[in-house]
Amino acid sequence: MLKSKIKLVSAWTQPGGSTVAHINLTNLLNDNGYDCTFYGPHDWHLDKCKSNPLDKCVLEPDDILISHFIKVPDEVKVKQHILYCHEKDIFPLKNIPLAQYDLIVFVSNLQKKWHSVNHPSVIIPPLVNKVEWKNPNNKVAGVVGSIDKNKQTHISIERALKDGYKKVLLFGELTDMPYYNKTVAKLVRSGKAVMMGHEDEREALYKQVSEVYHSSLSETYGLVEAECKLSGIPFNGTSNGQEVLEKEEILERWKAILEL
Repeated sequence: MLKSKIKLVSAWTQPGGSTVAHINLTNLLNDNGYDCTFYGPHDWHLDKCKSNPLDKCVLEPDDILISHFIKVPDEVKVKQHILYCHEKDIFPLKNIPLAQYDLIVFVSNLQKKWHSVNHPSVIIPPLVNKVEWKNPNNKVAGVVGSIDKNKQTHISIERALKDGYKKVLLFGELTDMPYYNKTVAKLVRSGKAVMMGHEDEREALYKQVSEVYHSSLSETYGLVEAECKLSGIPFNGTSNGQEVLEKEEILERWKAILEL
């Protein structure tokens, strides 16, 4: 029995790429005999892995803490503290005291280069699951991700329509109402774009579309692109050139840094 427990703590546990990555990591570690619990303030993650609400997290000196997008009090003392960074400008590391972290885990070389901080770090991409997909040939395109200014949802819609698609399905949470009202709402009202909301089941999502469009201004990893490439789904967008690794390799990279 391993003495150390791994506690993954995030300030964001709503649907999103980082939350999916944390759920997958928690399951991967537990499936391989490592005691890991994912804590966060929202409910979406609770039925998807070994998890608890954020207020149930009690840190002990022997714990290994993996924190994401959250300020941990300076007085907290643990065996090892790893910062798992999935962001760029909304969590700029140049503005954050890094002394409390033993190590930073970035998700891509592109992201690490952007932050450009002098602190011990490694790159471990998130686990990407292959999706079983068959082209429905239905003249329907898809846009996957939050609807906001950074994702440039309206640009993806317009490119898909220009390429001959009759309808564009929007899968994601509406996180930027001013942006939506200014650029996307008119396309929804016309019937050319359809708000589908967030879809947990990736196969249920992708089976409805013949091609996926993406026009993000800034991605740290690019989960949608990676899922599409791994699954043979046509992806129309700028490539991040990210690593897509087997779960065994991802596990080995984590094992190499965790002080178990």
